Amino acid sequence: MRAALVRHLSAAGHAVRSVGAALPALQEVTRVGCDLVVLDLGLPDLDGAEALRMLRAVTDVPVVVATARDDESGIVRLLNSGADDYLVKPFSPEHLTARIAAVLRRSGAAGAAPALLRVGGLVVDPHRREATLDGRPLELTRREFDLLAFLAARPGVVVPRRELLAAVWQQAYGGDQTIDVHLSWLRRKLGETAAKPRYLHTVRGVGVKIEAP
Repeated sequence: MRAALVRHLSAAGHAVRSVGAALPALQEVTRVGCDLVVLDLGLPDLDGAEALRMLRAVTDVPVVVATARDDESGIVRLLNSGADDYLVKPFSPEHLTARIAAVLRRSGAAGAAPALLRVGGLVVDPHRREATLDGRPLELTRREFDLLAFLAARPGVVVPRRELLAAVWQQAYGGDQTIDVHLSWLRRKLGETAAKPRYLHTVRGVGVKIEAP
């Protein structure tokens, strides 16, 4: 479900960071910052309501809660604990996107999303689906752009190949050769090689990261 939402929100022009547990999410929010958090209550390490309280202790970022609990008293407690909106599962990606847009409008952050992604001289515009390198437009295929934008939204972070497959190719497994081919094409357009990388770095046995030269 998380991978599907990442794909949908990325396609809608948002720069998305995704984590699977509460504590890494808290670290990500405090380290990177963001315009909005979608918080699932069914987390493996902490109860989602407790995660919401911890999140509210460090930031006032808007929070949309996704929950399977549809009892009114529980939802009231979540809103009183700092949630800005909620969705009861199951819900469609389109419904989530609409709720996110509404919360961003209310918070005044709608004009800032999606933001330009900047890594050194590389600038990626997820909304216009345009990318430039040192002011020069890059001619990218749809998949090349998706791969570049996904990595550019996570500068310095080693993204596992499985996550790339799920987010960019919508595959749960396999496809390492496909990733390598697209990375090779991207490197060529960025003026680099695997032997002499500038932006795109492969961490053997782990994944791929992008960082400024």
